[in-house]
Amino acid sequence: MTETTIIYCIGAFILGILLGFIIVRPIVLKGRKSKILQEAEKAGEDIKKEKIFQAKEKFLQLKSEHEQYINNKNNQIREQENKIKQKELVLTQQSNEIGRKEREIEAIRNNLKAQTELVSKKIDEYEKLRQQEILQMENIAGMSADEAKKHLVEAMRAEARTDAQAYINDVMDEARLSASKEAKRIVINTIQRTAPEIAIENAVTVFNIDNDEIKGRIIGREGRNIRALEAATGVEIVVDDTPEAILLSAFDPVRREVARLALHQLVADGRIHPARIEEVVEKVKKQLDDEILETGKRTCIDLGIHGLNLELVKLVGRMKYRSSYGQNLLQHSREVANICATMASELGLNAKIAKRAGLLHDIGKVSDEDPELPHAMLGMRMAEKYKEKPEICNAIGAHHEEIEMTSLISPLVMVADAISGARPGARREVIESYIKRLKDMENIALSYPGVTKTYAIQAGRELRVIVGSEQVSDKDIEMLSAEIAKKIQNEMTYPGQVKITVIRESRSVAFAK
Repeated sequence: MTETTIIYCIGAFILGILLGFIIVRPIVLKGRKSKILQEAEKAGEDIKKEKIFQAKEKFLQLKSEHEQYINNKNNQIREQENKIKQKELVLTQQSNEIGRKEREIEAIRNNLKAQTELVSKKIDEYEKLRQQEILQMENIAGMSADEAKKHLVEAMRAEARTDAQAYINDVMDEARLSASKEAKRIVINTIQRTAPEIAIENAVTVFNIDNDEIKGRIIGREGRNIRALEAATGVEIVVDDTPEAILLSAFDPVRREVARLALHQLVADGRIHPARIEEVVEKVKKQLDDEILETGKRTCIDLGIHGLNLELVKLVGRMKYRSSYGQNLLQHSREVANICATMASELGLNAKIAKRAGLLHDIGKVSDEDPELPHAMLGMRMAEKYKEKPEICNAIGAHHEEIEMTSLISPLVMVADAISGARPGARREVIESYIKRLKDMENIALSYPGVTKTYAIQAGRELRVIVGSEQVSDKDIEMLSAEIAKKIQNEMTYPGQVKITVIRESRSVAFAK
């Protein structure tokens, strides 16, 4: 084979490859395109199915939520319908009851009318008989009706004098029994407002120090520092052998607080001399005045009382440093305000006015004006001065019944004040005497025959007496409770009132063998 032939063969071979490539390539490309289109269509179909499935799920979810909402609304509607039906039933019953009461009242009215007519006839008959009797008595006695009347009047007048004297003696005896308690109240109130020495719990503040060397610095050279402190604060400073403590003695709690804060600043600063003492005391007084005002404002905000005059706000703040029978006056007033508001709400009265009157009812105790007046009257005058409403002023002045009550708020304040003050634990009472009082109360009940157990509960406000069913009958327990109550009332002194509950329990015991 020649070279030319070989070249022709190679060329033909290459040409065949090129022609095959040109012919086969479109077919391959078309196949690939068809496969891609099929995959795209399949993917699109999958996406479509997924979207349809998601749409169905969303639809079902919305449908479920809508059905739940409809069910809730239907339930609410049914509840409202049931409530309305119940109210209609109650109103129907009340209407029937009112109709029955009206018929009863009408029957009673007719009966009264008939009885009135009968009584009128009887009166006429009685008058005729009386006239006849008077004539017969005049004939028998030989004196006229006027003469007999004169004798009768004289006899009745003498009897009335005797009864009146007996009544006066009873009133005097009762006054003597209550005079001691009333005198104690008046004396304690007077002591609180005229600032003499009283019990040490109310008149002394203990100032603690780190070591006894500070005592010498507080006393100063020849006592000049302590004299300057006493002159600036008005407080007696007692430096004795009490370890790590100095006593501040004064009636006015505000003065004691000024002295305590001033001592605290002086000891912390270290510079203690008369000029520095006067400077610190003046600074502390201003700080305490600001604190008193802030306390009053915070109290009014806590209780929701607005528009109170600034001077009244200051008086409210000063209550923090005053006590009544050992009970903090501000806490007592806050408690009275809340009790008044609660009772006023229950009675359908204005709770805000009641709360305001309760907070201000004891402002007379912290006022420096006219100490000759009772604190209730002084508080009423202060409230009137600062333009408080008339019902609030009357409630303040009447909470100890020193003036007539003209408002429904006034008895609420009086009752709330008694509740707060008489509540066990609110005011100071020696624990030994308190326990002894409860024990004596139980012993009084135990002294009666048939009583097996006694329990003083509710801090001595209720006495439960358990009696034996064999010894005491059901008829006897009422008499027994009355007798125990009378004996406790006559032999004991206690705040408020004591409820006597007698319990008679019957038991039957049998044994199975």
